[in-house]
Amino acid sequence: MTRNIDNLPSFYKSIYQPYHGLFMAQDPVTIKDLARILKISVSTVSRALRDTYDVNQETREKVLALAQELKYKRNYNAIGLASNSTHNIGIIVPYVTNYFFSTFITGVQEIAYPKEYNITLFLTNDSPEREVEVAQNLIISGLDGLLVSVSTNANSYDHFKELMDKGLPIVFFDRVPGDIKATKVIQDNFKGCFDAVEHLVERGYTKIAHIAGPKGLTFTQERLEGYLAALKKHNLPVREEWIIFSGFTQDSGEKDAYQLLNLDEKPDAIFAVNDRKAVGAIVALKNKNVVIGKEIGVIGFANDPSASIISPTLTTMSVPSFDIGRISCELLLKHIKKSNFQPQKITLPAHLIARESTIHD
Repeated sequence: MTRNIDNLPSFYKSIYQPYHGLFMAQDPVTIKDLARILKISVSTVSRALRDTYDVNQETREKVLALAQELKYKRNYNAIGLASNSTHNIGIIVPYVTNYFFSTFITGVQEIAYPKEYNITLFLTNDSPEREVEVAQNLIISGLDGLLVSVSTNANSYDHFKELMDKGLPIVFFDRVPGDIKATKVIQDNFKGCFDAVEHLVERGYTKIAHIAGPKGLTFTQERLEGYLAALKKHNLPVREEWIIFSGFTQDSGEKDAYQLLNLDEKPDAIFAVNDRKAVGAIVALKNKNVVIGKEIGVIGFANDPSASIISPTLTTMSVPSFDIGRISCELLLKHIKKSNFQPQKITLPAHLIARESTIHD
């Protein structure tokens, strides 16, 4: 079965007709085929497909139109051999069940796919040991670059330094190592948490606890510093027993809330490091018949979809996870194309979304 040329513009019919029947529907069209049909050089076709500056607009349009009509697909295996590029990028994340990471990946896709980059996903299950194993087993010749959010409780990031020393471009996002000079894209953890605590103060809460993430993570420390700065500004007490470091899960949030409820002096508000922990805290408070908002307010961080459906609905700080994914990918592609592209740190703001869990009256 040969290709149908009935819908081709007259110009393309005239140049394509002599070759009609030579291309079977299942046969891949090559750059050489396009060059032969258009009677131009292979190098001109290649430059037109890459949109370089030295091909005139008319020629470029002819090449692109014919390539689309003949369903030309770039052979990235061949391109890789010639240019040392695979058009594959990797993403290392702790898990994908988290709303932030799934939305982040969607943002990456919006940039990567139109530029014909494939994505390979690697999951660490938030295990430092698994993270090291993934990094050490990467076949870096099969990747042009890597996006990484580090796992909890990692003692070292030497495995990523080794990959970078071998020439693999890496952009870190969200959970980033503090001691590696590399491009990093994060949300404004300090300001976001400062604003979260200030919202609680404005709603009338004065004894504010913080159920934090694991110690050792950069953003755990940044969010803690935002919490402490807001308390200091409003001359509110900082009590060591009101700051609890633990995991990121709903179960961790529930256990942390029970621990706070068992104290002799209980807080009147809880600021959680993320929404899953905040939801866990709400579950614990409801189990203890605490009136959420009136007796103890709760605020989270991330704007997970669960925040708007739990009862009472959860006040939270909305994080631009999609934009973090998009910008991270854009910067990674710049590193891939330009080996001396200087590392950057991009910080995006979080925004308050007030809901029922912080209604104090």
